[in-house]
Amino acid sequence: MWGCVISRFSRISARNLFTMRLKTTEFQSLFTEGLKGLAGLFEKHQYELRIAGGAVRDLLSGKRPEDVDFATTATPEQMKSLFQAAGIRMINNKGEKHGTITARVRLQELHNENFEVTTLRVDVQTDGRHAEVEFTMDWQKDAERRDLTINSMFLGLDGTLYDYFKGYEDLQNHRVRFVGSPEQRIQEDFLRILRYFRFYGRVALKPDEHEPETLAAIKEHGQGLAFISGERIWVELKKIVVGNHAAHLLELIYKMELAQYIGLPPGGDVEGMKVVWQNSQHLSPKPITVLAALLRCPEEVEKMDIRLKMSREEKSLGLFLVKHRRDLCRREKQPDALRPFTDFIIDSRDPDCQSKVCELLKYQGEDKLLSELSCWSNPRFPLSGHDLRKIGITSGKEIGTTLQTLRDIWKKSHYKMDKDELLSHVKL
Repeated sequence: MWGCVISRFSRISARNLFTMRLKTTEFQSLFTEGLKGLAGLFEKHQYELRIAGGAVRDLLSGKRPEDVDFATTATPEQMKSLFQAAGIRMINNKGEKHGTITARVRLQELHNENFEVTTLRVDVQTDGRHAEVEFTMDWQKDAERRDLTINSMFLGLDGTLYDYFKGYEDLQNHRVRFVGSPEQRIQEDFLRILRYFRFYGRVALKPDEHEPETLAAIKEHGQGLAFISGERIWVELKKIVVGNHAAHLLELIYKMELAQYIGLPPGGDVEGMKVVWQNSQHLSPKPITVLAALLRCPEEVEKMDIRLKMSREEKSLGLFLVKHRRDLCRREKQPDALRPFTDFIIDSRDPDCQSKVCELLKYQGEDKLLSELSCWSNPRFPLSGHDLRKIGITSGKEIGTTLQTLRDIWKKSHYKMDKDELLSHVKL
């Protein structure tokens, strides 16, 4: 059943094309000299060029998009021809078979602007991971192959919005829906399950207002996530965790039995994760900081890394949190509550130890200690083995033992003793 090829012959009926004119400062700010030149080039050759996808969603939400993608009626060959004729360099041609050409426009002020432009397309065949496409000049056909209604809109460079599937209405109502049939959209690319959760966390106001049809399709086809690469899953999962409603969405992933397919432990500590999320969400924790609450032992961190191919830093932080979340914590009777953490950092040889301890404090919901540690500078131990040799200690073993004893004395002084004060404690 999984991995089957789906051919698309039927066309979704557009629910009445909606248009409006956008005249916001965020939209106007996109018109750099480079974009003006690109727009003029496409207009001269009578090819339509529109802003597509997420950038449209952001602009309609009053945000200036970080990345702007464009769609066009020109084929890749036609784009290459007009760019070459205009002396515009093309880079990163890996996306050409899917219709994407990246143009690097050189400006007079000696810097470049890159524009990613993709030919309108339809999916001819899909297998849940990859799509075989053919090019089209029909904007609605391109819109209907996209995942969510809020991502299926286009924006003309004159500010005209082209909305075929009520994406603008859904955005206004904070509603996240698939274009057409959720089942069909998911079968085309199983990663869309996680993209749905990610955008739900960005758009929805309440944590549990999913359409029953959508959840049924996710439940039915969740096994398809097993065929998606770990790198793609990890990108989406991290965005889910730092978005709104993360605890609800992760709990839903477990309730729908998706965890086993995306690298999370089947028996994850969901209740513990909910507590960590509640305590830390206002502290901007890293994704692995929240996910670590699901993991019960270092072996589960290792298994998660094998599936998701996390970065070395992410894996290291996950292992650190699982190992130290109980033994390194605020002690109720300790007058200086920050002391266990600063002592730990000073004793550590890990150059990233302080940042890891900050994440641990987020995990534990220790707002005050986190604030104090963020302002704390790691003091330098004022002695070295060379200083001990100068006063006559030559044995390597004795030097090591003496340094540790003096380090303990220095720590008890709240790191205030200088070299001479510490050396006065040496018995020769």
